[in-house]
Amino acid sequence: MDFVDRIILGDCEQVLKEFPDNCIDLIFTSPPYADQRANTYGGVKPEHYVSWFLPKAEQFLRVLKPTGTFVLNIKERVVDGERHTYVMELILAMRKQGWLWTEEFIWHKKNSYPGKWPNRFRDAWERLLQFNKHRKFHMYQEAVMVPVGDWAKTRLETLSETDRIRDESKVRSGFGKNVSNWLGRDMVYPTNVIHMATECSNRNHSAAFPLDLPTWFIKLFTQSGDIVLDPFVGSGTTAEAAKMLGRRYVGIDITEEYVTIARERLAVIQPRLLLEAKEAYKTGGQK
Repeated sequence: MDFVDRIILGDCEQVLKEFPDNCIDLIFTSPPYADQRANTYGGVKPEHYVSWFLPKAEQFLRVLKPTGTFVLNIKERVVDGERHTYVMELILAMRKQGWLWTEEFIWHKKNSYPGKWPNRFRDAWERLLQFNKHRKFHMYQEAVMVPVGDWAKTRLETLSETDRIRDESKVRSGFGKNVSNWLGRDMVYPTNVIHMATECSNRNHSAAFPLDLPTWFIKLFTQSGDIVLDPFVGSGTTAEAAKMLGRRYVGIDITEEYVTIARERLAVIQPRLLLEAKEAYKTGGQK
């Protein structure tokens, strides 16, 4: 597979036609949102967004393994005083194309600046839509577990009888929980709301996301040696995260400037990874 561990210049729709079927484990990407990045990607009108994206999604569907996952970072924009429906329209169109819309994650930008417009406040979140080819896909939930939190110190000190069974919710919602299940646990599963700061340095790109964002999803949906594709790779954040985690990467971008930046970024981290591996080997040898 000579396309692996490369940053490729070109339109992903055309580049991926040269890729074999079922070769990618995870697609993680943030394409230009409607009417955004006009200076770099030309801009796509909201009313044309679905027709622009679907041919690309067709290639994503073909190259993704049956056990793979596609995570799409995307967001609506406001047009004439209301939110445009192009994201919802895209979800429905992709389902007709053959995708399963399995889950939706929310990225809470915890360092978002305050602000308002005449009829709304500033957004502090973005969507991450999860699509799959089949219902049975690879997912490694233990890889993204989080500390149980200070709440457990007091809440679990004294348990009632109902805390030790799957008690019916007091509001009759149909959802009950066995509180004693958290006894002795240091780590628990997260929710689908991801609290991460935005990228404070733009890395010479108009919309770079933080390294932690692709890192989280790469941990959740892949293992060492798996192949991660970002068809709108920009400054190379997804590729760097994949490389740092011991995965293989493929990055594609239509802008030559960004391809150069991404290639240089990956070239810089390679010596660092080799040095870290040597240090880890030395430490292991001393033990």
